[in-house]
Amino acid sequence: MPKTKLFPIVSLLSLGFLPLAQAADDNQDNRWYVAPFATFIHGGGDRKSSDGWGGGLGIGKIVDKHFNVELKGFYQGFAGQNGPWSMSGGSAEVQYHLSRDKLSPYTVISVGGMNSCLGSNCGAGFIGEAGLGFSYELCDNLLFRSDVRYRYNNNFDADLQPRTNEFNDMIVNAGFVIPFGDKPEPADSKAATPAPVAARTIAADCSAVDSDQDGVDNCLDKCPDTVKGGKVDSAGCPVKLVLKSEHFKLNSAELAPEAKKILDDVAANLIAYPQKNDIAVQGYTSSEGSSAYNLKLSQKRAQSVADYLKSKSVSNKLTVSGFGKSRPVADNGTAAGRAENRRVELIWLQD
Repeated sequence: MPKTKLFPIVSLLSLGFLPLAQAADDNQDNRWYVAPFATFIHGGGDRKSSDGWGGGLGIGKIVDKHFNVELKGFYQGFAGQNGPWSMSGGSAEVQYHLSRDKLSPYTVISVGGMNSCLGSNCGAGFIGEAGLGFSYELCDNLLFRSDVRYRYNNNFDADLQPRTNEFNDMIVNAGFVIPFGDKPEPADSKAATPAPVAARTIAADCSAVDSDQDGVDNCLDKCPDTVKGGKVDSAGCPVKLVLKSEHFKLNSAELAPEAKKILDDVAANLIAYPQKNDIAVQGYTSSEGSSAYNLKLSQKRAQSVADYLKSKSVSNKLTVSGFGKSRPVADNGTAAGRAENRRVELIWLQD
């Protein structure tokens, strides 16, 4: 094999192996997955062929925060001067992911076997691949993935193509990764169960003290340390809390950091001072957009709030509803009014 052809193999293999010693085992996502893919193949001049297409399926496993291992089966074909080429085979590969973010670049090396047929003449051979790619997370259980690879193929003594049994191809793969099961939360993002709120010291003249500033003095307050900004009853217990539009990302059900901070306080209070009330979680929107879109967005936002509270070990029954733009509390004709109408309300239901 010419030295000029060895250079890209050695370079890409080095990219794949250099980070190997840095592999860590603290990533909690170790799911199995399937990966259907389509392939574009550009044959080297030694094949005397045109470009071709193919596809296949991979079955893999996420090993840790950097590495995937995968087994693949594939079929590819293209026209040639001496007749059509068809190739089928399988390979085993290792991927090194530089990160596990929404967009995750990776390097890959692969070895396997391939049966090549030129017209009616067939022969088995060896393949080795090395390349670069990326994956993009569309949701927890679906990723788009694409990579570009150099492939070396040696058909030993099959003599399918006169004067050579070595071939060099460029492969472009594009497809999807479909992991099985729920995606675990990263270890550094898992919040511990909120610690019980420390019991406060009641002043001798408790009627002059309102520690949580909810308008009910400590002597009468049966629900200490309620979240600021919420509505309480005469006993100081929560009745209603409103998350406003700025507590969600634009046109999304994703909670903003400030919303998570408020809900952390709500969860801590419910755990420290348990109330058995059911809590209605109700989503609302402004009048912009279609009724169907707003109804769906309001339901998603309410569900996002409920899911977050449950993740913090809140045991109260949470009833989720979305009402879209049907129940405004302010004038939708003004920007300020529309902002007031985009909200999620937590309502403590009375027994």
